[in-house]
Amino acid sequence: MSYPEKPRSNAWFLLPIFFGVIGGIIAFFILRHDDIRKAKNCLYLGLVFMIIGIIFNIFISPTLPGIDPEFNINI
Repeated sequence: MSYPEKPRSNAWFLLPIFFGVIGGIIAFFILRHDDIRKAKNCLYLGLVFMIIGIIFNIFISPTLPGIDPEFNINI
């Protein structure tokens, strides 16, 4: 089944930028019938931001201070 391609706004790229891979999947399923190229690009953008976030967390996590064993919290 072939769908006619309708131009969609570039504002759809904000969804994967702010919500990562979840936003990319949402944008993909909304745009897939109207503009398949933009839908795939939104999905790829969400995946790229997810990978960048994982790499960022790997490099940042060793620098975070740990909780001292002498912290003594009474619950």
